Amino acid sequence: MNFGYLRNTLSATVVALCASAVCAQAGSAAAPASAPAAAAAPATPAAATSSGKLAWYGKKFAGRKTASGEAFNPEALTMAHKTLPFGTLVKITNPKNNKSVTVRVNDRGPTQDDRVGDVSLAAARKLGMVRSGVIDAELAVVGTANARKP
Repeated sequence: MNFGYLRNTLSATVVALCASAVCAQAGSAAAPASAPAAAAAPATPAAATSSGKLAWYGKKFAGRKTASGEAFNPEALTMAHKTLPFGTLVKITNPKNNKSVTVRVNDRGPTQDDRVGDVSLAAARKLGMVRSGVIDAELAVVGTANARKP
């Protein structure tokens, strides 16, 4: 699935939720003061999902700067993605063995058109993909984390 499409869908969902919160607030004068704030909270990006081929990269790149500016650590649970913002948390599932891991986007890539991302060695271990090198995977955006400073 194309993440540009997901971004547009997510934006439309947030707009719809905010609009419904405004309508609910206008239609209900007896609502408690805390209700509008809770209803107007942005939707979690958990609905953003995709699938595709995923590879891993490891010790060869240790210490090199990632696109976010931080040094690559093959033992951290991180990934490279073409479009997701740095700091996005993504749950990756290997459907062949049902192993999952949550990683943080801190780099750009992959450069291969047929791949949706690259994960660190640590994430590859948790997914059970070190030996195969490339797997079909399911990705789901689960939140954001503060991007680490270099």
